[in-house]
Amino acid sequence: MDVEETDNQKEMKREEEGGEGYRDGDLQESEDAMSNNDIIPSVCSLRPEMGTEEEFPTSYKENSPHENQLLEMAENFRCQYVHLHPERKPLLLCPLNECGTKKFVSTTLQPTLLSYPELYNWHGCASFVCDHLCLDPLDPPSSLPRQLFSPTWVLQNQRGSSFDFSTLLCSFLLGAGYNAYCVSGYAVKEMCLLDQSRQDCPLKVRQEKEWVEEEKKQSKKYSVKPPRDLRSGFQKQQEARRQAEVEAMMAQKKEEEERLREERERPPPDPLLGQRVHCWVLILAGSREVPENFFVDPLTGKSFSTGDPSFLGIESVWNHQNYWVNMQSCHNGCAEMTFDLSDATRWEFLLPGDIALLISAMKIQQESEDLEEEEEEEDEPKVFEMPPTWVKPIAISQRDMETRCPGGKKVIMYRKAKLEKFAPYLLHDGMVTCLTTFTDLECKYPNAMRQWFQNRQDRLEERELDVVTNMTLERFRPGRSHALKTHRYVTMELETERQMEFYSHARADGLAERQELPSEMTESFQERSDFLYYRHVIFHERLEKAVAKELQDQEHRHVKKIVERFHRDRSKPANEDVAERVFLVSENRIELTYHREDDRITAAWRSFVKPSNLGDTKNQQPFTPEMVSIYQVDPFEKPSKHLCMYELLVALTKEEETVVHRVMESEAEVWEILATRVQEESNMELLISIYNTARNEKARLHREALERMANEERLRQEEKELDFLVPFLNRLDTPEIQSRQLALQLRNDCLAALKQQIIDKTNLIQARFEKETQQLEEKQQWYQKNRLSMTKQDEEEYLSFCSKAMFQIHTLKLRLSRQKEEAPQKYQLLDQTLRQDPRLARFL
Repeated sequence: MDVEETDNQKEMKREEEGGEGYRDGDLQESEDAMSNNDIIPSVCSLRPEMGTEEEFPTSYKENSPHENQLLEMAENFRCQYVHLHPERKPLLLCPLNECGTKKFVSTTLQPTLLSYPELYNWHGCASFVCDHLCLDPLDPPSSLPRQLFSPTWVLQNQRGSSFDFSTLLCSFLLGAGYNAYCVSGYAVKEMCLLDQSRQDCPLKVRQEKEWVEEEKKQSKKYSVKPPRDLRSGFQKQQEARRQAEVEAMMAQKKEEEERLREERERPPPDPLLGQRVHCWVLILAGSREVPENFFVDPLTGKSFSTGDPSFLGIESVWNHQNYWVNMQSCHNGCAEMTFDLSDATRWEFLLPGDIALLISAMKIQQESEDLEEEEEEEDEPKVFEMPPTWVKPIAISQRDMETRCPGGKKVIMYRKAKLEKFAPYLLHDGMVTCLTTFTDLECKYPNAMRQWFQNRQDRLEERELDVVTNMTLERFRPGRSHALKTHRYVTMELETERQMEFYSHARADGLAERQELPSEMTESFQERSDFLYYRHVIFHERLEKAVAKELQDQEHRHVKKIVERFHRDRSKPANEDVAERVFLVSENRIELTYHREDDRITAAWRSFVKPSNLGDTKNQQPFTPEMVSIYQVDPFEKPSKHLCMYELLVALTKEEETVVHRVMESEAEVWEILATRVQEESNMELLISIYNTARNEKARLHREALERMANEERLRQEEKELDFLVPFLNRLDTPEIQSRQLALQLRNDCLAALKQQIIDKTNLIQARFEKETQQLEEKQQWYQKNRLSMTKQDEEEYLSFCSKAMFQIHTLKLRLSRQKEEAPQKYQLLDQTLRQDPRLARFL
């Protein structure tokens, strides 16, 4: 529908014509910044291509009388504002919607609370809006948009200006119970163009904070005091002075480098500083336990304080109930502004509030008393309320909620970092987020990559890759085989450097960590019944590199030395509780170190030399006292007997065999884990819930099979209903026709049934015809008898009855004649059909 242009629109057109010189120069730089954040450059004031206008509801194309009255009030308010403040920029009051209809901005808001828990708080709403939409920057950037699209159109097309972003976000926040407002004002260039290339990535900052917190947790409150420093005090002073001078020089050099870096990274001056129009959301304190006022930028989903220097000024704010114009100075941005909207000296409102209602009611009452005292009652003044929204209810499908980003993918460029977001199940490996960090501002040379995964069958949750060292760290969720938690490696080849962490509570052996080097392996345990917590194995170096290409074709390495350490077992005396056990396999020796008693400074130890052929009764080397070395802390303690030492040696020898076997099992477990990881990466599979009918292939095939069976059953039923022989075949003992006599009998029975059906139908029509004729004759006889005493109404009823009766008689007469004409044709057609039936054709 045609809409007459207002003075505001004409002024905006004049500004656009005058801004062509800027678009030729500075806009090119803006477009370069836009390309870094998936912005779709387009002129948002142009009318969208979204089907025909018939597809929109009537409220999108027409205004109600209540809305027309509001538009008149808004135009009056605009005229007064322009007259009183000619130096200020125009206000955004009644832009066009997608159908070209003028709508007041407050009625474009549609407070909505959806059933997704993520949208119950402001952070989730802002995150969804910034991920789901693409930015159409304002053109020219210093003018208000001529069109403000409905939130439903914005959701469907996943694009819009900052005003469209804010309208959608404010609708969600109002539905969630926040005291939210759309703000029209001015911001810096980077915020208006969604240029985050000079900001640190939030994920990177969060990761650095986690590392710092982990380091703080690792620091112990109590530690061993360092040894006393016996150096000269003068030498220490001289060394400290030299160290201070070096540190000062380093600090000065670092400050200089930092200053130069800031100068290089500092953006060029913006010729439109303070004139770039932007729209964001204001959340006031009070509702939903919000402690203080703050801004939310819908383009990035981040929160800012009301004094943030990125926001340079405010023209107006509005919600679904009213519209306010800022009357405060913005020379210092928004830092000194007061957001008490009830203060009429700082915020000029469009619709009157409770105070204006009270004043107008008092004036009307005084005038009515002075002019007409005889008047009984005066109508109470009514306040003009904001019309209901013209936007249809907002709905977000589960698919859109899951896909989030347009096309399921979004790329955001930060300072020396690139953040990629993907929808679940979009990539075959299940990756949903990828953070790549670079060493240069141009983001050409990566140094690290961090990936997050979902729905992977191998339970992989996160992967970190250091490009410089080629070190990879993988993290897994609980529930994986071998209870693997993390895996750090350079390559998947065997006998290389790697580190594995396990969920110790999920393993029977309590293994918590395993570190492996080409010739060493170290394992850590937790909460074992034998108090073992550490095992270190040293292997013999292979004479030839025997690491096979296939992970299954491996040979165990020969053990050279095994060191095991145990926690204190309070049920045993300290001199009998082993603290460290060393198996020197290559030297045929075993060393034991016991725990130190609380009142001792040294610990007891024993060293055994294994005799050759131990256990062989024929060729066994005799066990002599020289094969045992013992140190006892208490000199008055009785020495152990020779037989006891021999039995201990035999037990330790058997324990050595057991430990070596466990080491071989650990090697085999590493081989199995690596082989499984190689197979999982080559044959990637994603987990799909049984409730996800859209992606669950088994559920889809089962559903299609049920539908196919239902259709086949329906077709069979239809065929049975159209089959003439089914009622007669059901009477037979056998469902198959095996003789000519039986075929002739079926044919004759079928034809006789048709003949009887035709006769019954003909008799029924004849009976109805005779009944209608008899009723008409009786009515005519009644009329002849009572014709002289009948009223006009009785005559009209008689004529109406005769007309209907004649019509019924004529219709029945036609049906009877048609029945008699078609009966032979039906009989002949059935006979021909039966002769062509494959079940009877071979016998007839």
